[in-house]
Amino acid sequence: MFERGRSSSVVARMVGIHPESVRRWKRLWEQGGVEALRRRPATGRPPKLDDVQVELVRAALEQGARVHRFEADLWTLERVGVVVERVTGVKLARASVWRLLTGRLGWSLRRPRRQAVERDESEIARWVAQEWPRIKRGR
Repeated sequence: MFERGRSSSVVARMVGIHPESVRRWKRLWEQGGVEALRRRPATGRPPKLDDVQVELVRAALEQGARVHRFEADLWTLERVGVVVERVTGVKLARASVWRLLTGRLGWSLRRPRRQAVERDESEIARWVAQEWPRIKRGR
């Protein structure tokens, strides 16, 4: 559109973008051509764990918490952090452990169901079938 002589405001209206963004793009285009407009990889601090280390952590976590000498087979951020450090030698903050689990591993938060150890499904079914109708009928 710039090559055809369209103004920044016309281009902005045509593509539905703020005119200032179009002007910025036009400056880039004038300085470096179409190549200057190509998307670049995001900058920032590189991750502490590379892809190989993340897969090692995934494999370790999939073995379960008891394999790693934890009392219950339940993962917490602290426990995952300990395993990450054992497997990779890299110490992560709790927030970084959360990002590792939810972002790079694609896992989600799951809480164990609270259920009495003494729960007896057959006794519950018997009670619902026999006792509850009798109670509901009344005297």
